[in-house]
Amino acid sequence: MGKILSVAILLSALVAGVALYYLQVYAFYDEVPGNGRDDVRMTSLESGEPEVILYDDFRAIDSDSSPIRYRACFSTGSSHAMLSETYEAYERAEPRVAPEWFDCFDAEAIGAALEQGSALAFLGQKDIEYGIDRVVAVTEDGRGYVWHQINPCGEVVFDGQPVPEGCPEPPNGN
Repeated sequence: MGKILSVAILLSALVAGVALYYLQVYAFYDEVPGNGRDDVRMTSLESGEPEVILYDDFRAIDSDSSPIRYRACFSTGSSHAMLSETYEAYERAEPRVAPEWFDCFDAEAIGAALEQGSALAFLGQKDIEYGIDRVVAVTEDGRGYVWHQINPCGEVVFDGQPVPEGCPEPPNGN
């Protein structure tokens, strides 16, 4: 009887582990179809508003379970010089890890490129959702990446602290 119980426990643990892995890596992500017109935007230095940039080869994933699960990849012919003169830089860019099956987005490589200066980060859109910014990074060879990142206002408010000076009030007073 003890052997049967041991096998049942092991099988249950194995099934639970596989289910947990599937739910974390696959179940909550959906591919986002690009429309080919305005999938990639960056905040203009001149207007302060997000503007469409020229891009190709757009791929994206997202999840309803979290506002920071958005990831996208694209390519652009725009140079670093042109982008830097036109769009707002993003100083604290920290790419978020994507599921392995979304193979165009390698957060570690993007982070290294940002540190080395072979990629530049720009503000895609501030507060795409309260406390969450859309960040766009572009490498020297024109590969681009997009992710959502918690901004300084969101970090404080999401920790349950009062809204800092200079930050907008959260929706519904939360």
